[in-house]
Amino acid sequence: MRNNITIKGMAELLKSRDNILILTHAFPDGDTLGCAYGLALALQKLGKKARVVCPDEIAARYDYMIEPLIKQTFKDPFVVSVDIADLALIDRLRSEYEGRVDLSIDHHPSNKRFAKYNYVKCEAAACELVYRLIKALDVDIDSNIAAALYTGIATDTGCFRFSNTSVNTLRIAAALMACGAPCADINRVMFDTKSRSRLEVERGALNDMEFFCGGRCAITAITAEMIARANAADDELEGITALPRSVEGVLLGITMREREPGVYKISMRSHEPINVSELCGSFGGGGHTRAAGCQMSGSLQEVTERLKSAACEFVKRAEKA
Repeated sequence: MRNNITIKGMAELLKSRDNILILTHAFPDGDTLGCAYGLALALQKLGKKARVVCPDEIAARYDYMIEPLIKQTFKDPFVVSVDIADLALIDRLRSEYEGRVDLSIDHHPSNKRFAKYNYVKCEAAACELVYRLIKALDVDIDSNIAAALYTGIATDTGCFRFSNTSVNTLRIAAALMACGAPCADINRVMFDTKSRSRLEVERGALNDMEFFCGGRCAITAITAEMIARANAADDELEGITALPRSVEGVLLGITMREREPGVYKISMRSHEPINVSELCGSFGGGGHTRAAGCQMSGSLQEVTERLKSAACEFVKRAEKA
């Protein structure tokens, strides 16, 4: 049986351990990286050995949170996962860490409770949870820790535009600013800067976007060919999944991203009353109420048609409820 744990319990557990390895999910974003590096920096400040392991290459724009971490190697680690609802999300590292995660810190309703100890709170951004943990560890939050945590909170809340932004979110963000987080610089890099390659992929996704279910749903595909033609790196495409939902009148936006021939990563974003975690769950995935994902196999046409049929039926049912 997997055990739930409190903030105090996590702090006591981490204080009693050394050689702490922190896992992020594949296709790393500011949310998972902010959690991982904020916690790792705090643990090193506490005198612990700590390092971060990510299944994929990390974009250069996150160097400011990575560079302050002292590089350490060790064996027999205490393994902590952050912002990971299911071990399938660590992709190629799953076989190595299956059954070995000691502590999971997460905020997804679909969390599988795969760790020995689990702290799952769905009402907050993941970095809010890590912030509370660091405070319980009695570590003074310096500008480097603050920058990492602020990055995670800002990216998870869409720069405080999404419905998961609470009063506590803003209070913590203000506290991190007071600790030296360069908020304006982080916001510019995360939200106001795009590469030309990214814009080329966006142009293709917008051109191919299809509206259905009376305009209440929109779907688009980002194929390997589109990415190659634009010479875009994976890390340049963070946040592109929000495009379909940004169109006026769209309640449910779906982005299909080709991972390999015949395999697509599906990302869904929604407005009320659509619970995309439930819809993605019907395809073996999960996530948050307004942001979730899954993986599907088949030809682009087959996957598109399956998604359109399920999405339209789901939206009509939700509107009648």
